[in-house]
Amino acid sequence: MIPASWVAYYREDDGELLGYLVPDGELFVPVTVFGYELGDAVDEYNASQVLESIGLSYLADTWVLSTADRSEPINVQIVESSPEALKVKSVDYGWEQNYGTIIELPVPEPGKLRRR
Repeated sequence: MIPASWVAYYREDDGELLGYLVPDGELFVPVTVFGYELGDAVDEYNASQVLESIGLSYLADTWVLSTADRSEPINVQIVESSPEALKVKSVDYGWEQNYGTIIELPVPEPGKLRRR
């Protein structure tokens, strides 16, 4: 569940939720809709500009996910992302599970996922 202190940031053109501005003292950290940090703590305007410049392009990226059953992270793609849910699918042929296995992660994401 997204903390109440996080400030939702919506794209002005279409009202799409791009992410959140997470208060850090007098600064803000820009994060994705599922809580992944996209940059360092900066003033509110610059944090919002990070979200504007990245938009939702991160949803199309391949990510790596650390799992308890494997020393190496697996390659995944995001299939669903919202403030309530984050689902990724395996796109890693070397993982023992089936290619395409759906994995549900809590929101905000607890640090097991990172950009590749």
